[in-house]
Order: sequence, then structure tokens, then C-alpha cells
Amino acid sequence: QVQLVESGGGLVQAGGSLRLSCAASGGTFSSYYMGWFRRAPGKEREYVAAINWSGSSTFYADSVKGRFTISRDNAKNTVYLQMNSLKPEDTAVYSCGANRRGNYLRPEYEYDYWGQGTQVTVSS
Repeated sequence: QVQLVESGGGLVQAGGSLRLSCAASGGTFSSYYMGWFRRAPGKEREYVAAINWSGSSTFYADSVKGRFTISRDNAKNTVYLQMNSLKPEDTAVYSCGANRRGNYLRPEYEYDYWGQGTQVTVSS
């Protein structure tokens, strides 16, 4: 059983930056692909980014490519999401997920464990 706890959310002006963290415990962190998803008010949860076991490969949704960077530190059991050039449409609850198989990264049902989420609000 893996527990995930996100932090780093908050209120930021458009054009600003935030760094989200997701700390894992209770499992072998380095054996999981990790992903970030977000859910905006009134919308379904959507894929944002994912990273492979070692951190050597990263994957992004088109909407965040070039602005967001996913990374991980396996020694700290933590995955990060650096968000730059934030836009009001990035406002959402951001959650991290752990994906044991790593075959498919975009569907949320491929993820075995989830954190509770952290709110990101971008003002215009």
C-alpha cells in the first residue's frame, strides 16, 4: 500500500510559478511510474504529466508542454511538478498517482494509488 501526499499548491497570479511535491511512503517508490492529474471545477480529472521509474523519460499533455516540468527524486520518495507561466485555466486540484505497470499513462484507471490533492488557483 502506497500513501501519497501532495503539497505546494496555492494562489498565484497569471504568469507566475509554483512547485508541487508529492511524497510517497509505504511502498517501493522507484518501482512506480508517477503521474500528475488535475480536476478543474465542473470538469473531469485530466492527465497533466508522467515520469518513468528512473526519471529518464517524461511525458506531458499538450496543454502544459513547455510550461510544466515533472521530475522525481527516488532517494526522497518524491515527485515534483514545476509549473511556470501559469494561466487562469490551470486552476484546479492537482493530484499525483502511482502507476505500477507503466504501459499506459494517460487513463486515470491505470493508476493504483492517489493522493488527496492540492489546490492551485491562478488569478488573472
